[in-house]
Amino acid sequence: MNQNKNFISRFFNAQTCLKFLTHSWVLVVLIGQWIFALYIFIQFGIAALSGDPTSADTSGMIKGYTQGDHLGNGVLMLHLLPAILLSLSGVFQLFPYLRNKYPVFHRWNGRMFLTLGILGALTGLFLTWGRGTRLSDIGSIGLTLNGLLILVAGVLAWRYAIKRQYQKHMRWAIHSFILVNGVWSFRLYLMAWFILNQGPNGNNANIDGPADIALSFASYLLPMLIAEIYFWAKRQKSTFRVAVTNVFMLLGLLITTLGVFAATMFMWWPSISA
Repeated sequence: MNQNKNFISRFFNAQTCLKFLTHSWVLVVLIGQWIFALYIFIQFGIAALSGDPTSADTSGMIKGYTQGDHLGNGVLMLHLLPAILLSLSGVFQLFPYLRNKYPVFHRWNGRMFLTLGILGALTGLFLTWGRGTRLSDIGSIGLTLNGLLILVAGVLAWRYAIKRQYQKHMRWAIHSFILVNGVWSFRLYLMAWFILNQGPNGNNANIDGPADIALSFASYLLPMLIAEIYFWAKRQKSTFRVAVTNVFMLLGLLITTLGVFAATMFMWWPSISA
């Protein structure tokens, strides 16, 4: 009887639950990122490899390929194609085993991720405000702040890595991961919102309805808040405080899982299986 109680108490230990929820979230993110990478490759990567990137189907985009707009078309491809590498390899930075066992891979993969992430932010900002790839000004504020924060977090993560201040580096590297995937998360949150409401509720065609605007900020600010709560929990000895953190981690896991399922079924898989 005592052995069973000890096993149960260890299994339901607050720190053990925190570790389990964290690993589960990373697994769900990995699955969602790889499905998204496959979607981008089929939609745009195959056309680029064929030597004719203009043949990619961009009809569903706000402003895709435009005849004669060589600069805009080039920036668009620079924004889309690196997302395949970002989605395939970025999540590996979250694996402690790879970080400890293969530090060289971790460093170079991290450099690639931050470089392409910053490139994606710059090209995204240009497309939004320079090329006019937006449905409304107010609906683009959340996306714009996301892009600006990528630049800040990416520089800080790189700076602390060079200075070998690894705790600070890890903190900003995780925030960089969240921010670089902000647009991906927005798709997840939006589709999860549609499922929960059985359709749009507070959304409109210009993506500037109250729900659209709230989700455009929440898609990266909420994960960043949960990440900060996680860092705080790792320093705590109070079981109650860690248990409270587990509630937030569970919330993040549930939202991400529902979002990955919804976005896969209604956004990505139809194009992948076509």
